[in-house]
Amino acid sequence: MENPILMLETEIATVLRGIYDPEIPVNIFDLGLIYEINVDESRNVEIVMTMTAPNCPMADELVQEVHEKIKAIPAVNELKVNLTFEPPWTKEMMTEEAMLELGLL
Repeated sequence: MENPILMLETEIATVLRGIYDPEIPVNIFDLGLIYEINVDESRNVEIVMTMTAPNCPMADELVQEVHEKIKAIPAVNELKVNLTFEPPWTKEMMTEEAMLELGLL
């Protein structure tokens, strides 16, 4: 039998791959903006994320979009989205696919 928490984490990651940074044509998951996805036994979710720069003008909109789309997953109970800048984002946090998409490889 599949682990329901692991299944929910996978579903959350899939939804996050559908959210794009408006300034970069890569989704926020592959861009490396998602630091943590934590799901507890009660299906309460905490997402720790960052922006490519602390002064990102789209920070509020991206956090709101993450909140709305993850909260729409029926299995999610409570949701907390934490924005952090520690450690600061670097391009090394991107997936290989994201680097290829942006011509960095």
